[in-house]
Amino acid sequence: MSPPPQPDFALLKEAADWATTLHFGTPSSAEHDAFERWRGQSPQHEAAWARAQSVLSAFGQLDGDTGKGTLHALERMRGRRRSLRVLGALLLAAPAGWLAWNQAPWREWSADLATVTGERRTWMLPDDSRLVLNTASAVNIAYGEAERRIVLVEGEILVTTHADPSPVFRPFIVETAQGQIRALGTRFGVRRVDDDRTRVSVFEHAVEIQPLDGPPRILQAGEQADFDAFGVRAGKPVDAGAALWEHGMLVARNMRLAEVVAELGRHRRGILRCDPAVADLRVSGSISLGDSDAALALLAQTMPLRVARITPYWITVAPR
Repeated sequence: MSPPPQPDFALLKEAADWATTLHFGTPSSAEHDAFERWRGQSPQHEAAWARAQSVLSAFGQLDGDTGKGTLHALERMRGRRRSLRVLGALLLAAPAGWLAWNQAPWREWSADLATVTGERRTWMLPDDSRLVLNTASAVNIAYGEAERRIVLVEGEILVTTHADPSPVFRPFIVETAQGQIRALGTRFGVRRVDDDRTRVSVFEHAVEIQPLDGPPRILQAGEQADFDAFGVRAGKPVDAGAALWEHGMLVARNMRLAEVVAELGRHRRGILRCDPAVADLRVSGSISLGDSDAALALLAQTMPLRVARITPYWITVAPR
């Protein structure tokens, strides 16, 4: 089966125009007829309209005030041009699937343990090992007679293992979509970077990484490496502050601003963007993940930046 047609930039702008007319205006019968003719011109036109509908639907379904706040802001905007510009940005920069996942309340009932966006939580496991979930993370726990297994569904975890109280030794394993990590008496972090890659950071002792279809590799304390289903990439030293997210802090050492903003974006609801014009500015210092508004204000005070807010849930870090 061939993939569905993808709308181009011009059609997405037209879809935003129609969405503005139909959702926020009072369209006439002639406008309804014209819309149906536009929509029926090609599969690409239909795909563009489907994107517009899915984005609006996603904002309407998000938990809390995230979606409603954005839609209400659009409705309050005076002038078609401004509301059209914002809605067009939503179509191009905020795929509905990502929005829905970023706020997804289903984590709370589809995984054994989960956190929502902006939340960090600690659990003691049945063997007294300690498990910390970062923002928007989810795991399943599969302890059995032969092994202690954690399945990372999404997000990032920090594990501090404890000696197994079972009379029969059971290895401690973290499973991801790309393979598994076996603890060798250790403290380590595992992060799902994207659909194809997992990052492992070792803070004490060592772990063994076993990709699904590649050779295993031992990672020692102080090392960090990414792996996919076919192998482990070259390792590098892990930053000493890499686990401070547990305490709501990001320690930046000559980090690109785009990376800082992306990390802050993981910990807040809505959309946080970095303008490409300032993406390569370098940031050093301790930054609060628990209060991202304060972190953004501090960046704006100490760097040639401004924080542009369309709504509390749609923010861009831009040049001053």
